[in-house]
Amino acid sequence: MAGYFCQVIEKEGLVFKSTGSWYTVLNEQGDFVDCRLKGKIRLKGIKSTNPVAVGDVVYYEDTNHSIIRIKDRKNYLIRRSNNLSKYSHIIAANIDVAMLIVSFKNPRTSLGFIDRFLLTCEAYGVDVLLVMNKCDQLTDEELDVAAQMLAIYDEIGYQSLMISALEQNHWPELLQLLQGKTTLLSGHSGVGKSTIINKLIPGLELKTGDISEVNYKGKHTTTFAEMFRLNSESFIIDTPGIKDFGLVNMDKHEVSHYFREMAPLLQDCKFSNCLHENEPGCAIRAAVEQGEIDGNRYHNYLNIISGDEEVNNPDYLWRKTL
Repeated sequence: MAGYFCQVIEKEGLVFKSTGSWYTVLNEQGDFVDCRLKGKIRLKGIKSTNPVAVGDVVYYEDTNHSIIRIKDRKNYLIRRSNNLSKYSHIIAANIDVAMLIVSFKNPRTSLGFIDRFLLTCEAYGVDVLLVMNKCDQLTDEELDVAAQMLAIYDEIGYQSLMISALEQNHWPELLQLLQGKTTLLSGHSGVGKSTIINKLIPGLELKTGDISEVNYKGKHTTTFAEMFRLNSESFIIDTPGIKDFGLVNMDKHEVSHYFREMAPLLQDCKFSNCLHENEPGCAIRAAVEQGEIDGNRYHNYLNIISGDEEVNNPDYLWRKTL
């Protein structure tokens, strides 16, 4: 008696949206399908709350739309789920550039938060574009200080741009930087991520939030990551606003390797295990004293290796800069 076999057909697709249980996947035929995980997918070396992330290329069964495996990633961006968790949260995968949206006020973004974000991107091989939004709300003095802050990062090789999403100034420059790339947008709630996407993709009409009059912090409007098409060659990933940026699985001896201005000097330290605190013959401390490494960046480095959460206080280093 001949046996009958049901052939399982696998399809490949790109994850556009993740809500925790369901994944919206764009397949090779150009159709969106809702998929769920088949069993548990474990990623080597990663204890993650979400094994599948926006930007992943996945393979799913055509019959029941069950995701069965993930294609090897080019890169991914990750953060600790919360301060007490041993698990991480994969923000997105296969990213060409992470655009960190910051604001000088309402809400204020700390230099410490920026440096933690940059550190993680360096460690996971993701380029960064630093964008200062809401510049239309700043006085001339505040604009000067904001420009000085961005100059710290320009000098060590990061791209930066000062914009107003509402007035769409410097819009051609921004569009050019996004062309042909998959760009992740991140930042505190209220810095204007959804407004920027709405201006970039007319008709999308993502919900935007107000700033709390009590603490001048943004209210969460995006609750899950989602990818949008800017054009046929360019994609944008919107992510929920984040209060702080918890580092994952990084030994304190590794941290200086991911500070761009520190890495070339590490071989000049007297001791190979130098933490650049009080050790004799430290090339990093000498560079700080000579003004070759920004003092705020060095202070943030010390806070990171000590586990000091003060670095995430939005007002802390801005007061020193002002």
